[in-house]
Amino acid sequence: MVELKHMLTFVDLFCGGGFGARGAVTAGARPLLAVDAWDLATDTYKSNFPDAEVICSPIEKLKPKVLARRHSPDVLLTSPECTSHSIARGAKPKCEKSRETAIGIIPWIEAMNPRWLIVENVNRMKQWERHNELISIIKSYDYQVNDLLLNAANFGTPQSRKRMFLVCDRGGSVITEDDLYKLHQRSEKTARSIIDWSGNYKSTPLYKTGRAKATIERAERAMKELGRKKDFIIVYYGSDYAGGWQSLDAPLRTITTLDRFGLVTWQGNTPFLRMLQPPELMKAMGAGSKHLLPHGNRRDKVKLCGNGVCSPVMEIIFKKIYQTQLSEVELAS
Repeated sequence: MVELKHMLTFVDLFCGGGFGARGAVTAGARPLLAVDAWDLATDTYKSNFPDAEVICSPIEKLKPKVLARRHSPDVLLTSPECTSHSIARGAKPKCEKSRETAIGIIPWIEAMNPRWLIVENVNRMKQWERHNELISIIKSYDYQVNDLLLNAANFGTPQSRKRMFLVCDRGGSVITEDDLYKLHQRSEKTARSIIDWSGNYKSTPLYKTGRAKATIERAERAMKELGRKKDFIIVYYGSDYAGGWQSLDAPLRTITTLDRFGLVTWQGNTPFLRMLQPPELMKAMGAGSKHLLPHGNRRDKVKLCGNGVCSPVMEIIFKKIYQTQLSEVELAS
């Protein structure tokens, strides 16, 4: 049986809490180095992948040529800051420094010379005036750039999360969305599958004193559509075009860095409300039971999930990389 000579390795820039890395590791890869500017993210990453070197720093303050003396990855995995591209910002001013973190990956490409480069971001990044410049620079390093729009829900993740993935190969391989969809064997999962129905989390009556009028209105729109005694999710924040609620029988809407989802359940004829909790959001990220969030408070853990890459998507991308390189070895043998 033909095998690769070594396990695929990767360096993880803007690593967050390691959700993307969890997918890569599930596919059989090994993290060498991870970098993020948020200490809680790097602490979380280290707790999950103790053998990796983990650095808490903005990438522009590091010297990739020095780090390249210790690390020579097959894959450079990057998730540049997306907040200034995201629609979730609404009308807030865009921060060009945040957006330009994408350009900041170029010295790392040059120093570490990886065969594969992955850039993950919101699809609205393509509207950034420097996006084409970024693509041109990547191509100048002899990469075939495969520009993919992937929805995590299509990979058996119980969350609808559409993201741009630039999967770039110096070997010239062409990869399509269909190539990746063919590799996964999971059926679609819904928001219902992530809910902890044990009663461990306290709910309060929907119509309690002090409840925000907008919350009541969201719930009443859902009840008008579904009828009474049907559980559903209220959706807060972001640009909402669905009445501020969603069914449990569809994948969860996109998790953001804010506490966004409230679960409405019923006790007799009385509706109760509670917010979704980090363990439920982790399930919606597809991280699996091995992944840990041991650091930070509840709000921090929500933010870690919202900043993450859904693990099953990255798992399939790394499986495709492995499959591509294995095919090359077989042809050469």
